Formats: sequence, C-alpha cells, structure tokens
Amino acid sequence: MMIGIGGNNGSTLCATILANRHNITWHTKEGVQQPNYIGSLLRASTISIGTDANGKEIHVPISDILPMVHPNDLVLGGWDISSASLEKAMVRAQVLDYDLQRQVAPHMALLGQPLPSIYYPDFIAANQEERADNLIPGTDKQVHLDQIRADIRKFKLDNGLDRVIVFWTANTERYSDIIPGVNDTADNLLNAIKNSHSEVSPSTLFAVAAILENQPFVNGAPQNTFVPGAIELAERHKSFIGGDDLKSGQTKLKSVFTEFLVNAGIKPLSIASYNHLGNNDGRNLSAERQFKSKEISKSSVVDDMVNANRLLFKAPEVSDGASIGKGEHPDHIVVIKYVPAVGDSKRAIDEYYSEIFCGGRSVINIFNECEVRVRDLLPIARWLMIFLRTPFSLLPLFWT
Repeated sequence: MMIGIGGNNGSTLCATILANRHNITWHTKEGVQQPNYIGSLLRASTISIGTDANGKEIHVPISDILPMVHPNDLVLGGWDISSASLEKAMVRAQVLDYDLQRQVAPHMALLGQPLPSIYYPDFIAANQEERADNLIPGTDKQVHLDQIRADIRKFKLDNGLDRVIVFWTANTERYSDIIPGVNDTADNLLNAIKNSHSEVSPSTLFAVAAILENQPFVNGAPQNTFVPGAIELAERHKSFIGGDDLKSGQTKLKSVFTEFLVNAGIKPLSIASYNHLGNNDGRNLSAERQFKSKEISKSSVVDDMVNANRLLFKAPEVSDGASIGKGEHPDHIVVIKYVPAVGDSKRAIDEYYSEIFCGGRSVINIFNECEVRVRDLLPIARWLMIFLRTPFSLLPLFWT
C-alpha cells in the first residue's frame, strides 16, 4: 500500500509491474520492448556462493538464496490526495512510452481510484493544494489515524494477504520539529495525535498506523518521519520501520563515490551538487522547507564518510568531554531547481574537488540524467520483496 500511489513513482511502478505480469510488449522508436526487471537487486543480480569441483566460481540469483515473493505477485493499492484514477495518473506522470500506456491502461483501471489520504498543508509545498481533492474528511488526526488503520486491515482481509507493506512514495515533507512532550516519546506522540497537534506530520501518522497494525513501514522520502516517539513505538510493538529516502539517483551515487574517495585515502575538499527537474517532485522541492529535507539527506552521506576517516579529516576538539564544532569537513553545497520543460528527466551535475599526494589536487565531474522509472522504482520493489518473505532476523543483510 503506497502513500502517494497516484504520483510518478506509484503510478509508474504499478504500470510496470502490470506490464510484466501480463507480458505486455510495446513499440518504441528503438523497436519492440520486452517487460523486465533489469536493475533490480533481487531479480537481476547474482551472488557468488563458492566454486565447483573445477574451481570455477558459481553465481546464483539473489532471489534463490532466500525465499522471495515475485514482484508480479504483489497486490497493489494505496492512498493519494489526488482523486485521479491510476490510468489517468499514469498519463499525467508522462514517464512511460505511449504504446505501453495504451496497452496497460485497462489493467490500471482495474486498480481503481486511490483511497482518500490526509493533507496537512504546512508539511508540503503550497503548490500541491490543487491536487488535494481526495481527502479523509475533517482535521481530527485521531480520526485520520483510525481510518488509515481500518484501510490497512480491509486491504489485508479483502485480498487474503499475509503481510501489508506500507510505503511512503509521496512528496517530500518539511522536517518536523522535535518538541518535548509532543513527539519525543511513544506515549507523547499518541497523545499528540489524539489532540491533533500541528507538529504531527502525515508521514509520521501513516508510520504510526502501520506500527499499530504490526505491518512494516518504509519511508521513501528524506523527511524525519521517524521522530523519537515513532521509533520508541515501533520498538514497543516490535514493528519494523526503515528508510530515510530512496537514495537511488544523485544521492546514492554521492554516497558510493564519496566512500570510494575516502577509502582510497583521497581527501574531498568540496562537493558541489546541482540538480534540475520538472516533475511534481521538483515542483514540491522548489519550496524552501521541503528542499531543506532533501538537502539534509544528501549531506548526511558525506558526514558518514568524514566520521569514518579521521586520518584525513581532523576530529572536533573536545572540552570537558563535549565536542566543539564539527571538526574538519568538506565544503558541501546542494542546489535543486524546478525546470518544468525537462519533465521527469532529472539532470544532476556533481564536482568532487579533492586533495591528493603532497598537496596535489584532483577534480572529477559527473553528469547523470535519470527518470523516475530507473531512479526510484526498483528500490521500492526491492524493499517490498524483502519485507514480504524475508525473516526479520535477516533484514540487516539488506539494510544498505
């Protein structure tokens, strides 16, 4: 069950799963395209399990190592603040080739209209208001929580499911303020929901609903959905929660590349990242508070690498047992601009300026272009398949 199922991510994921399920082929300017799961960690990559009697290495699909549900067997549903049916949402997203849209539309229509969702204008950009015509009535957050829980139970019962994965694929929210007595403990958070406190975000409310229903929740956006109270509540109910962004485009590349530089003993001095995109995600991120959530997410991957190597980066000074400042750290700047003309084709430019041997300098520039179908969908499918059939004790294997 995806929150934001009618967005670019949700509608495109549904369409591509349906194309695979029904073996739909379609015409592109390059020729006939077959449906597949290329790019999926679980469906299109292998792992070495040793060697045979002749010393030849044996590789098998990762999905053969542990019992995994096939994505074609997923039951799809969810919520959206927009009332557009999923076949219309797919057209609105402008991601898939026309011939695929045409053939998959009847199957998308069978998924129906998204369930009404919740809309708290303070948490997403004001420019999203025109979409918000499919809402759970009222402003009482306890009523909203109860309705979402009821939706999860009904979806599970109606479809005869063992497990429901609740997945945030909607727009990036602003960060929630952490307020003592409001969202700092599980009991305070539940009480804040009961009192409809303004600092309980939609994503946190959905997470609480999943936790109370003992279903896993995955956060695919960079906001701080998991406030301390939500984490404590999940621990109390032994419910699995995870994610602070899908990190499958520029952010994932940055984490991998920064790790490569630092592990090679190369010292990044500055990392400058520029992005522009034109889909609804870009429109939402054009608002300052929503952009800030994304900026923090992109910055955290650099912080992790800096803290891992204090040979390259001096640690913060310590006075009376407390750290003073952040210590040595690369200059890091992130820019995101909304450019409607490029649609869902996101452009990302990175410059890595580093110190090498004896005062030398290295400059590496990277340009990448990615669309929703290659950037965000397969991490979503990966999380879904992991949760549906993997014993919780083994989930840390997939955490990174």
